[in-house]
Amino acid sequence: MTETHDFNPGTVDGAAPNAVVWAEIPVGDLARAQGFYETVLGVTMTAEQMGPNMAATFPYGGGVSGHIYEGKPAGDGRGPTVSLAVTDPLPAVMERVRKAGGEVVSETITIPFGTFFYATDPDGNSLSFFRF
Repeated sequence: MTETHDFNPGTVDGAAPNAVVWAEIPVGDLARAQGFYETVLGVTMTAEQMGPNMAATFPYGGGVSGHIYEGKPAGDGRGPTVSLAVTDPLPAVMERVRKAGGEVVSETITIPFGTFFYATDPDGNSLSFFRF
C-alpha cells in the first residue's frame, strides 16, 4: 500500500531541502505541556490523533514543524535539543518560560544566523528559543 500526503518539500539539487523535517517532543502530560508551549510561544496548538498517540501540533506554515506527544521524556535536559522560533524579544520569552514552569539554563547566545537561549520544559526536555 502506498501512502500519499499533501506535504511535498521538493528537492534542492536532487536532495531534500532540509535535513530535519519534523520534531517530536515526548511529554508526561499532554494537556499540561500544551499549556506550557502555547504560553511560551503565544500560539494555539492543534490536538489530534497522530498514529498511535494523541499529539498537539505546532503551527505549520510550510517548512519544518513538529508536535508534542505523551511519551517518555529524556528529562534533565539530556535528550536532543529542539530549537523553536520566536518573534518576541528573548527576555520576554525567557520570562514566559519561567512563569509557565520551565527553566532557562543559559544567557542569550548570538551566532551569525540569530540569537537564542537554552531552556528546559517542565518535563526536562532540552529546548532553545531562537530569534532570527
